[in-house]
Amino acid sequence: MERLQKVLAEAGVASRRKCEELITAGRVQVNGEVVTAMGVKVDPTQDVILVEGKPIRQQKKVYVLFHKPKGVITSASDPGGRKIVTDYLKDISERIYPVGRLDYDTEGLLLLTNDGDFANLLTHPKHHVPRTYHATVKGVPHGTLLDKLRNGIELEDGMTAPAEVEYHDINPESNETVVSITIYEGRNRQVRRMFDAIGFPVVRLRRVMFGPLALTGVGRGRYRHLTPQEVKELTDDARKTHKIQKGK
Repeated sequence: MERLQKVLAEAGVASRRKCEELITAGRVQVNGEVVTAMGVKVDPTQDVILVEGKPIRQQKKVYVLFHKPKGVITSASDPGGRKIVTDYLKDISERIYPVGRLDYDTEGLLLLTNDGDFANLLTHPKHHVPRTYHATVKGVPHGTLLDKLRNGIELEDGMTAPAEVEYHDINPESNETVVSITIYEGRNRQVRRMFDAIGFPVVRLRRVMFGPLALTGVGRGRYRHLTPQEVKELTDDARKTHKIQKGK
């Protein structure tokens, strides 16, 4: 049994918030009765669910790995008319949405799905799913500064969890350093704020891994579907990481 608004959203009716509005407006029926209360649970395989008199269509579960370009919004829409991630996924008929976010100026690996349980598992703070980024900064930050990131650093919203940090590439000609950093949290613009805190602002940022998944082989602006084994591995990894964190 699942909450009605979740079933509607996963069937592609609308966003979960919009589905809640449809329910309270009396535009949804379950087994011939109008439902207007939140929290009603249904069995989408057994119950007859109508929205404005039309039965909902159960969507197959879709899991996509997308290489988000810089200058694209991680959102389902943008009032300013800027490009959004789903502009690149128009040949996917199911309504899918991003798992977490990458900010406008960040590129790299972004997952999208219509599986709410999967998305919640990966983004819930208690699960600590690792995310690896390549952060390009001007100059070469000293190892003692990187140690601050490894040990956790104080930001305006509190101390960060310890990160895995190492030099990925140093380019003397451009005076730039690419630092590989793996974090286990999903705070807003966290990687950029961590490097700001040590005095080396990020000039380019690219997410290259999410859990066990890598960006390898997926060109900028392109995507691929995850295999069932990858979905299982990512799910297992999230649950395993949660157990490790609890056991500490």
